[in-house]
Parts: sequence; structure tokens; C-alpha cells
Amino acid sequence: MTEGQDKPIGDMSFEEALRELERTVRSLESGDVPLDESIALYERGEELRKACQKRLDAAQAKIDKIVSDSEGKPTGTVPFDADS
Repeated sequence: MTEGQDKPIGDMSFEEALRELERTVRSLESGDVPLDESIALYERGEELRKACQKRLDAAQAKIDKIVSDSEGKPTGTVPFDADS
């Protein structure tokens, strides 16, 4: 197991989760990991991928909600869960 695997994914920053995902992929690609550990690494990697994607989607939603004036210039933001 790689460093960081004891920390719950929900407690990780995006950057921590991405680094662990990258380490996991490298371990799997190396081919030096026994089958049972490979399966566990793959499952952990999938959870890390989902967590990273969720954070990226939330960030994109916030960016998409930037309010523009009539000339298209940003004037502020609104919460991404607010009604448009």
C-alpha cells in the first residue's frame, strides 16, 4: 500500500487525492503488485477518481455561474446551486 492510503478520501484535498491516484496508477502499471493488492489498489483508485471528478465538476459549476454584464464582462458570481 502506498503512503496516504490510510487517510479517508473525503478528508483529502483535491491535490492529495490526485497525487495518490497518480501513485496508484504507477503501481498498477508497474506490474510488480500481487493480484489481490492490484484489485484493492484498483478499487481505491476508482474511488479517488470519483472524488477528484466530483470536485472538478463542482469547480466547473461555480465557473459556469459567473455573472456577466450586457457586454459579456464578468461582474460577479452566484452560487452554482442557485436558480438561474
